[in-house]
Amino acid sequence: MTVTTRLTAPVDAGATPSAIGPLLPLWAALIAAAAAGVLLNLAFPALSLWLLAFPAVALLLISLIGRRTWSALLVGFVYGAVFFLVLVSWTARYLGPIPWLALGLLEGALTAIALIPVTLAYRWIPRIMRPGPARSLLLSVVVAALWVGRELFVGNWPYGGFPWARIAYTLSDTSAARVTSWIGISGLGFVMVLLVAVLVEVVRARRRPRAGALLVPAALVALLAFLPAFPTTANGSMRIGAVQGNGPTGYFDNREPLSVLNAQAAATEPLYGKRMDLLVWPEGGLDDDPFQYPVLADALDGISARVNAPILANAATQKGKLFYNTSFLWPADNHRPLAREDVQTHAKRHPVPFGEYVPDRAFYNAIVPDLIGLIGREYTPGSDAPVVRVGDTPVGLAICFDVIYDDLIAEGIGSGAQVLVFQTNNADFRGTEENLQQLGIARMRAVETGRSVVNISTVGTSQVIRADGSTQASLNEDRPGALLEDVELHTGATAGVLIGPWLEQILLWGGLLLVAFAGVSARVRRSRSGA
Repeated sequence: MTVTTRLTAPVDAGATPSAIGPLLPLWAALIAAAAAGVLLNLAFPALSLWLLAFPAVALLLISLIGRRTWSALLVGFVYGAVFFLVLVSWTARYLGPIPWLALGLLEGALTAIALIPVTLAYRWIPRIMRPGPARSLLLSVVVAALWVGRELFVGNWPYGGFPWARIAYTLSDTSAARVTSWIGISGLGFVMVLLVAVLVEVVRARRRPRAGALLVPAALVALLAFLPAFPTTANGSMRIGAVQGNGPTGYFDNREPLSVLNAQAAATEPLYGKRMDLLVWPEGGLDDDPFQYPVLADALDGISARVNAPILANAATQKGKLFYNTSFLWPADNHRPLAREDVQTHAKRHPVPFGEYVPDRAFYNAIVPDLIGLIGREYTPGSDAPVVRVGDTPVGLAICFDVIYDDLIAEGIGSGAQVLVFQTNNADFRGTEENLQQLGIARMRAVETGRSVVNISTVGTSQVIRADGSTQASLNEDRPGALLEDVELHTGATAGVLIGPWLEQILLWGGLLLVAFAGVSARVRRSRSGA
């Protein structure tokens, strides 16, 4: 009963700062934080129980309100660790518990640190504003902005960050995804958290809220439910073949020489003689560098001739002493040996730390030498544009985890991409939710950019996704197959692509500045009252 009373009773206008304490005792806050982490996981693919994202945020905010810094850190860590350890449990599929625990606990610790400003907002803003609608709305806006800031922090640091778990991705398969085409993925996350934060304030303020107090949450619900997608212009179509070879492309798969190529080639055979403009193979669809091994180049020549179309393929390539995860457009009419410089290429911009390279190798090798020793090849980040031209049509690219980085997607659209192709290798995570989580991100990118997406995996799930986020065609996991689809092309940049990066910076720094201002103002008022 004590917890309920604190949550719903109005704060006395004359209350002193010390009277505004935690809504929950620490033990209850820790349970609520853990429950929030579990519920938010259920909102992500594969279960996609997206409605649970909202009570998850509410539980976390309620557990943070009124807390001191150290107890808030503990609450934030419990939430972050539970959330990430469950969400990325697929990292333990082949590599065991050490990488899984390291990633989950690190992200949990970073989440805890980044939630401190949220706790401070709940402590300081009530000290400088009287209770009322203005304070409730400002506090909610600041909390939602700081949530975006937390996602930016975790998504950019360390080693390029891990922007895999943004709350907006829970809505990738709903009509609310259209909001991203106006204000970007961070903008949608802001709206989601703002809705919850406002409702928390409504409940805290009084037992029976007036109708006016529900105007803001009602408007936000309407925005999420009914906002149409930002318009882009249809510009014809491109017939694209996409092949899922289901070959032995994982780190620990048993493979014979050319077994990956043979699997891809066999799965491509149903497309021989069919008309197409482009054939797409996934990341890691070749055993090695075709610019170094003529047998691979000859195979690509033969297959491209059989489909009479260029092949967008991917392999590990070498330039000097450097290795790159490279996608390249192999021409259909080739009759000579090709070097890497002879074709259009795009090298992966964000190689995966501890997967494709080892940062600070000497340090980590001293801790877990057996695991670090598995990663013998160090990939170098690419710098070429994420676009190739197929005839007169620019095609935007993202290789595997690059799909989670806003800057790369925006660069592709800025370079004129009329369709997006995401090549990925999910073989190391067979039987887990990883590929469906990534597919959800690909779906969100389609809606955000107003572009059709071809998401092709070595082992599935592969899909052609329309610009509205609906599925045009699909290949199931763990079986070979091929798609041949007329994929709609679009021109024009959405507002989400253009202003999304600016908006998230405004939210980040605006939220931090408002919290800092509230803290300084509260301190000044306290010193004056003490004098």
